[in-house]
Amino acid sequence: MRVVVVDYGAGNLHSVARALRHEGADVVVSSAPDEVSRANRLVLPGVGAFADAMQELSRRNLVEPVKRFLEAERPFLGICVGMQMLLGESMEFGRHAGLGVVPGTVVRIPADRGVKVPHVGWSSIRPSREGAWNGTCLAGLEEQAPMVYFVHSYNAEPEDEEHRLADAWHGDIRICAAVRRHSAVGVQFHPEMSGAVGLAILRRFLSS
Repeated sequence: MRVVVVDYGAGNLHSVARALRHEGADVVVSSAPDEVSRANRLVLPGVGAFADAMQELSRRNLVEPVKRFLEAERPFLGICVGMQMLLGESMEFGRHAGLGVVPGTVVRIPADRGVKVPHVGWSSIRPSREGAWNGTCLAGLEEQAPMVYFVHSYNAEPEDEEHRLADAWHGDIRICAAVRRHSAVGVQFHPEMSGAVGLAILRRFLSS
């Protein structure tokens, strides 16, 4: 199984690749548009600022190949900023367009609600609605209230609740922990940093 991890300069792509290889995947880390087009599964990792990430995708001529992959409804996993880029836009340091797969906006986590920003550390995730995880890389984890690792200051707000896959709570703030549309899943947390639960999520992604 050929899994392409999109290389656009994100700092965590090699740790993501190692975790996927641990689960038996044939992983290629590449910034070549034709590699993206030939992938069986595509992973878009990410750390840092939304605008910088989109700019680097554009500079490397990767926006259109990634969009075509998504439009073909092939298995896709976005991680952290890679998830946020699935949305229509982000308000991080201005207003910036995303890939537009999931209508909605990425906004800053409020700093006036008695919680620390950024949201860093382990939090449990729950399905956004009954049965939401069926047939996804989170399937089978519902009863565990799995703990996963987050590092982020901005929160995705999909326009349609049907696109929310998982939620977490940071104080009384509802965090969009995962989104889904068709075969594309994005997770705000880092599976490659989430121990056995994270590896189980990657394993299910590879078998989906």
